[in-house]
Amino acid sequence: MNNTQALRLEFFIIGLGILALILIFQPFNIVLFSAGCMIVVLAGLLNNLLPLARTGVPARSVITVAMVIAMIFCIVVLISITAAHLYGAFFLNPPDPNTASGRAMALAPKFWQHPFVWSVAGLAAVLAALIWRRTK
Repeated sequence: MNNTQALRLEFFIIGLGILALILIFQPFNIVLFSAGCMIVVLAGLLNNLLPLARTGVPARSVITVAMVIAMIFCIVVLISITAAHLYGAFFLNPPDPNTASGRAMALAPKFWQHPFVWSVAGLAAVLAALIWRRTK
């Protein structure tokens, strides 16, 4: 990357964090607050790229590191979902089948059957394969 590209990357990452803070602390709209909460997570992950925002660092390495960060985030999401399920299985009472909500919970698919979980797992696998291919 040349000096201009490195400066733009740095300003983008810092600007994204500032935008997230503005959206979180605005008192007008809950949707903007929710967007700010999502953007602050993204900005926090992108802050890992700040040490690479220097002149002379190849853009290819910045992209590879960004893919590694995304893959780690996907794996952490899967571990978190699994930990929440195990917490519920071991420490909470099972749903009461005599109530409507209990029947609905009993009929709900397990966490590993949801498309979101498989999408995140697939994305993590694709990112791992792309990283492996880029580094060979």
